[in-house]
Amino acid sequence: MPQAGTPTPTPTPPGSTGGAGTGLQPPPWLPELVPTAFYRLFAAAIVIVVAYYVSSLARQILGRRIARRFRRPSVTRTILRGIQGAIIIFAGFIALTFFGFQASDLVISLSVFSAVLGFILAPIIGSVINGLFVLSERPYEVGDMIHLSDKDTYGFVEDVTLRYTKIFTLDNTFLIVPNGSMRERDVVNFSAEDSRTRLKLDVLVTYESDIAEARELIEQAARDVDNVIGGGPDIRIGGARYPAAPTCYIDTFADHGVNLRLRYWAIEPYKLLTVRSKVQTKLWELLEDADVEIAYPHQHLFFDETSGEMQVAMRETDGPPEHLRREPPDASVDADESAPDSDATTD
Repeated sequence: MPQAGTPTPTPTPPGSTGGAGTGLQPPPWLPELVPTAFYRLFAAAIVIVVAYYVSSLARQILGRRIARRFRRPSVTRTILRGIQGAIIIFAGFIALTFFGFQASDLVISLSVFSAVLGFILAPIIGSVINGLFVLSERPYEVGDMIHLSDKDTYGFVEDVTLRYTKIFTLDNTFLIVPNGSMRERDVVNFSAEDSRTRLKLDVLVTYESDIAEARELIEQAARDVDNVIGGGPDIRIGGARYPAAPTCYIDTFADHGVNLRLRYWAIEPYKLLTVRSKVQTKLWELLEDADVEIAYPHQHLFFDETSGEMQVAMRETDGPPEHLRREPPDASVDADESAPDSDATTD
């Protein structure tokens, strides 16, 4: 029987361990048949689901503001992913407190977990760091057309995350490349600042051709093709300016002809092979009736009295080799066949 002045202990609800910091307790109105563990699990799931929808709502509300602030899709997507992840992680910590976990316990658990899995997570952490460098250096952006020189792959940047770059190739396939690998290879960006791309075409004509006419026809072949800039203001590249119209120059006087180099600008980098093929096809049509001949490697050999002397030695043999010998025809047969018919002579 409790003594006077001694507080009466409060009975512990079924399924609870009792004491402070033991986790979330079910409300008094909840039937005792519902286990406490089930109630905590249900409450944690509700928190996670609510956090997910809150993160999606935050992405919609802050998406346009962040996009206007940074004006880069890759950075905008990374920041929005970070906000969503932070909200969900914070909700996860709240859900863990329902099961009795304290902040100090979580810190100790994370420290031990990081120490054990640090070696395993090192490549992922390195990839994330490389992703930060890619986002800060801006070698390419979402929507840019790039070329991976080592793989000879053309494609469009579909997404840039902290761990990898997703490329949608022109072969209608996806290519996932870690950011660490992207920083180590040569990446050609066709649409970073200006989508116009300059192409060149070498045409070797004979020395007997009309060089002036050849240059005019080559320039005309490029101007007559769609998606080729036919003229206009000069195009600035760095501190230099180059003509926008197609230009043809004499490159070199080669062994077999005169090499003419055509330079022209394509409007879009998406169909460079198509544009190049159309220019060459048009040039082939224009050169058919012109006083211009395409040169090709050839050699001429001349022999005359000034070319020198060639020493020739002959030796006697017993006749042709065995495999070249032929039996002589039968003399009697030839005589009979060649003799006139006696009857015919008597007539």
